Amino acid sequence: MLRLGVNIDHVATIRNARGGAHPDPVRAARQAAESGADGITAHLREDRRHITDSDIDRLMAEIDLPLNLEMAATPEMLEIALRHKPHAVCLVPEKREERTTEGGLDIAAGHNHIAPYVRQLAEAGIRVSLFIEADPVQIAVAEAMGASVVELHTGAYCEAAIAGDAKAMALHLKRLQLAATDGHARGLEVHAGHGLTYDTVRPVAAIPELAELNIGHFLIGEAIFRGLREAVTTMRGLIAEARA
Repeated sequence: MLRLGVNIDHVATIRNARGGAHPDPVRAARQAAESGADGITAHLREDRRHITDSDIDRLMAEIDLPLNLEMAATPEMLEIALRHKPHAVCLVPEKREERTTEGGLDIAAGHNHIAPYVRQLAEAGIRVSLFIEADPVQIAVAEAMGASVVELHTGAYCEAAIAGDAKAMALHLKRLQLAATDGHARGLEVHAGHGLTYDTVRPVAAIPELAELNIGHFLIGEAIFRGLREAVTTMRGLIAEARA
């Protein structure tokens, strides 16, 4: 079965827009779990624009599902990860001025900086994932670096769908398929995510080498109209149909 990780960052974004405690991202994580999510993803950013340190504390204490902590490769974030020891850490690129993650981590260019983080996290018993583009060089470096997981950035594929560019969609989907095959052959567990919606998830979910999809912003937005439980349940059903 293809696992579904639900990213709850943007519940916290709404909360932080006004301050206070509502809506509660931990409550959202509980509802996602009740609706078929296999894991919870949360990105603790340097500027704490959505998820905060106390959210991570509560997620670790109150949620039974595996927590996938997305973070930049910085000493501050490493200390937090080593203290909490979540099920998984996904290292992602992070720029303070970006609205959301704009692409994959260039682990080939940043090998000397990133490799020590991979090693220290793995030595602590944390599963290490690298968020990368669907590129054979990046996948080869991930294997050499000793990561156990790569997460393929699906943003370009989803942006082509928004633009209605079927040719570009097919090209980016093919790259994702080839990268998933390559990563799996190298012994890496392969995940994918970023920008996936009900309209774009099926072709990605049908890639047999993928083990997990991580989806957040769309599900939180859809929850405004239909509720989080139904939003997650519908996505879970589409993924199952694609795999069948």
